[in-house]
Amino acid sequence: MFLNTREGLALALPAAIFSMLLFLVPVGILLSEAFRSDLGWSLSGYTEFFSKPLNQKVFFRTLKLGVLVAGSAAVIGYAAAFCIVNLSPANRGRVFGLVVLPLMISPVARTYAWIVILGRTGIVNDAIVGLGLSDTPIRLLFTETAVFLGLLQLFLPLMIISLVSAMENIPRDVIPAARVLGANWLQVFFKVILPLTKEGLVVGGTLVFTGALTAYITPAILGGSKVLMLETLLYQRVNVANDFVSASVIAMILIVMSFSANLLLKRIATARK
Repeated sequence: MFLNTREGLALALPAAIFSMLLFLVPVGILLSEAFRSDLGWSLSGYTEFFSKPLNQKVFFRTLKLGVLVAGSAAVIGYAAAFCIVNLSPANRGRVFGLVVLPLMISPVARTYAWIVILGRTGIVNDAIVGLGLSDTPIRLLFTETAVFLGLLQLFLPLMIISLVSAMENIPRDVIPAARVLGANWLQVFFKVILPLTKEGLVVGGTLVFTGALTAYITPAILGGSKVLMLETLLYQRVNVANDFVSASVIAMILIVMSFSANLLLKRIATARK
């Protein structure tokens, strides 16, 4: 396309300068605070952070919910994507549009909808009390379950979109051929569908996992102070405690977790069978 590489570099240079000045440099300065102490450069910020039981609990809760949300999204996403790619072109477009539609709605509005569903006077509690399963409403908000449901609903479309894109590249005759050769649906999934859609799973898993780790609105609204996660703890450290060192440590932990998840998924996807 270009006569030489200089032309391509010249076109990419403005975007590179913009990203470096307005993103990489400020983030680098912020993250450098995580390695500073009164005595110079050290890892004392990390040892101090993980020495506190509350921080340990918040870290493992964030990791657990990220894995659960990504795993659940993968299971639901594969089923939904398989159904979508086997629809007629007209119906496929309509259903795919319904999958994309939630992404056009503000995450704040989508999260507040769960208050209507899970609140003490919400739909779920009205049904529980109406069916006689409980005499009083059950506390469903400000629990890990509420945060899990909110995050899953928030990021599930990203997994479905990634898997639909991957499944559309599977040859039409591959799955029927496997069934004719005697493979059951479980074998078809693990031996045919999964290997051919690994790239889509890596992309979707990375988007969902990192999104669940770094989302702030949903944990703040549905979890509050009772279900702290790293991102809500980061907000408290900056805006309440004015502790930028701890905030930088948390930010670095989130970045490392996100990159580690991507590398792990890529390693799994490229591993030899």
